[in-house]
Amino acid sequence: MPNRDFDIVLWGATGATGRRAAHHLARRCGESGLRLAIGGRNRQKLEDVRTNLPGADGKIGILVGDSLDPASMQDVAAKARVVVSTVGPFALYGSNLVEACAQNGTHYCDLTAEPQWMRAMIDAHDKRARETGARIVHSCGHDSIPSDLGVQFLQEAAAERYGVPCNRIATRVTRMKGGFSGGTAASFLNAMRLRDTDPDFSALSLDPYALCPEDERDGPDGPDRMMPIQITWDADLKAWTKPYFMGPMNSKVVRRTNAIMAYPYGRDFRYEETGLTRGGIGGWFSAMGSTLFGRLFLIAMANPATRGFLKRKVLPKSGEGPSKEVRESGSYEIVLVGEVPDGNILKARITGKGDPGVRSTTMMLTEAALCLAEDADKIAVAGGFWTPASAMGALLRDRITTHAGMSFELIDSQ
Repeated sequence: MPNRDFDIVLWGATGATGRRAAHHLARRCGESGLRLAIGGRNRQKLEDVRTNLPGADGKIGILVGDSLDPASMQDVAAKARVVVSTVGPFALYGSNLVEACAQNGTHYCDLTAEPQWMRAMIDAHDKRARETGARIVHSCGHDSIPSDLGVQFLQEAAAERYGVPCNRIATRVTRMKGGFSGGTAASFLNAMRLRDTDPDFSALSLDPYALCPEDERDGPDGPDRMMPIQITWDADLKAWTKPYFMGPMNSKVVRRTNAIMAYPYGRDFRYEETGLTRGGIGGWFSAMGSTLFGRLFLIAMANPATRGFLKRKVLPKSGEGPSKEVRESGSYEIVLVGEVPDGNILKARITGKGDPGVRSTTMMLTEAALCLAEDADKIAVAGGFWTPASAMGALLRDRITTHAGMSFELIDSQ
């Protein structure tokens, strides 16, 4: 890669998630000596953000541009070795930057959980990214690093212990405490609008293999339904499960990892991701209550009138995010249950400190950007569109356990 002005450019640094990412990146780049710049549309807002960053003594650059202007994004990409973006909804504001990075051989990561947009970016720019050597890695936050790296971690353990991978893994979200940002709300609102206007939206949303390469879009898993009226009994964990809002998105990323890595988990690999309540009749009522609430929320969001009311009165606005108390006191836990072909069961637990939607997410994103910048020579894959596990794998897992308050551990299978 030719010499660039900056090692990392954070694009979208003035939003709620962007401000947190800027803080983490400034601290970590200061420790490692990497050249950092923050970017966005408004210079004054960027100056205000920079003033409060660690090491804000002129060493952190500022880039001003417009996400909707292709030439502006070309200029940003040409100045950076790595671009990290927080400008959701990405379907509205992210496309020109991804194209610019692919064309300029600039590595890129983001926080998107928008599979329709990801599919469009892969189709449009994967060939060029392979030619220029740009590593493009979507979904480097809470969606979908814990799921993607968690499955990879459990599969590596299964291969070591049993000599074969798990042919089935169920991920259960057992604890989730935190809030969400205005950017997340805006991305969801945009998805609801696309649902009304894009005839292909529903089909892609339901397709479990929608993010896999074109000739690899089949397998044993059924449709990805966001909030079905369905609860199930988990015999391994002895508790009731309920739909998990981001399960369909994370599952698509996990399946893409398997496909683009030439099926290390096997072609018959099955995956699901749900929430977990508890056992007994109380657990059943809890699971059903959450399921019904989630379905009613989706119905309300699908109706333009109630969607507008929720946008005005309930959902956080652009630039807003959870309070410092919520960010710091939040936490989450997921448990993965894997089964190898002979019936043996293997379990893993992943925990994270801090609000998953902002604090933990921005710390994961920070480490993904640093991994692309500092570990470029250790990353095995070349240019193209990758997932967190397929691109960075154990390199990123080591970083987020050391610097992002996360843990990965095997637990007793009995």
